[in-house]
Amino acid sequence: MTAQRPLDGKKILVIVGDIYEDLELWYPKLRLIEAGAEVVVAGPEAEVTYAGKNGYPCKSDAALSDMQAENFDGLVVPGGFMPDKLRRDSGILKLVRDFDSAGKLIAAICHGGWIPISAGVYRDVKVTGSLGIKDDLVNAGAIWVDEPVVIDRHHVSSRKPDDLPDFCIGMLQVLCSE
Repeated sequence: MTAQRPLDGKKILVIVGDIYEDLELWYPKLRLIEAGAEVVVAGPEAEVTYAGKNGYPCKSDAALSDMQAENFDGLVVPGGFMPDKLRRDSGILKLVRDFDSAGKLIAAICHGGWIPISAGVYRDVKVTGSLGIKDDLVNAGAIWVDEPVVIDRHHVSSRKPDDLPDFCIGMLQVLCSE
């Protein structure tokens, strides 16, 4: 039996930093690899091991400051406490804006939405996210709904780890429709 790999030739960037939500990084990363994508995990520093919220480590492949949207087909932003710190980095926000300007996948789950909020890319975009950031999403001009996954053009969003199966299906739908 030959496995279907609909994302062969696609390259996806996943953001990591201290206190990321373990499942929200690892589940999409492995699902994207399973579908054939090349996945690069980038953090504030290259080849540094970051601790997840639940203690699971993740070593970055590269530094976020070296990443360019033009080299990727999509971006995944896990939640946890990580996004609150990383959203203060102007280079990361520019990177997100570059993905948005190019119409490339921006997938954020749970508190991951904080980074697109700070990048200013959610105005008039239908999204979901953790109930804890609902007001932030609304105040950023997003159209918030309480659903397991929301797809609005190249934006995919989900609320929490329980939504990961739907989140990954949403990412695959966007990436396969390009």
